[in-house]
Amino acid sequence: MPKHGKKYLDAAKKVDSNKLYSVAEAMKLVKETSYANFDATIDVAYNLSVDPKQADQQIRGSIVLPNGTGKTQTVVVFAEGPQAEQAKAAGADFVGSDDLVEKIQGGWLDFDVVVATPMMMAKVGRLGRVLGPKGLMPNPKTGTVTMDIEKAVKNVKAGQVEYRVDRQAAIHTPIGKVSFTEDQLVENFDALRDVILRARPASAKGQYIKSVAVSATFGPGIKLDPLNLD
Repeated sequence: MPKHGKKYLDAAKKVDSNKLYSVAEAMKLVKETSYANFDATIDVAYNLSVDPKQADQQIRGSIVLPNGTGKTQTVVVFAEGPQAEQAKAAGADFVGSDDLVEKIQGGWLDFDVVVATPMMMAKVGRLGRVLGPKGLMPNPKTGTVTMDIEKAVKNVKAGQVEYRVDRQAAIHTPIGKVSFTEDQLVENFDALRDVILRARPASAKGQYIKSVAVSATFGPGIKLDPLNLD
């Protein structure tokens, strides 16, 4: 069992481990229990009643949070011609083709999101072993493989986050920073909750959302009532 420091233990004392908090209560408490000496990220973790091994239950998508994430995302775009110009105009940090492939193959990974046009995926596919394990591979389901490069880049810059169920049937997604107001965090939480609810597979059985928790970087988890997330 991992040992926690005094700051964590002091923060954990503020959380009733036997209580299921409302959304508003949880957003207030997650700010109060953050003790990092930087503007910590607040994450939400959903545990769902789905089987990720089933193709129709592999929940994945993206959403532009109403209040963004509080983080400046570095965007790489694989595109040529007009789409490359659109990417630059939209604020992409790096735009290219074979030159970017070589740079990434050489070990460069100083970016957060990769966007590509469909025509460029044959080249991007050569980077699968590098980008895949880090969750950076572009995908049509998350809007990062598209002809509308301008929209894709602007969405990422505006605070788009990806959500994806993992092998343990869980989704972990950032919803903001400790510096956000409670109302901003609630709005972001609500937006993510709505898309996860809409993504419920028809074949999913039982209680869809089994558990939900929020936490700040290094901070204790705060459990919410999965049956009352309004």
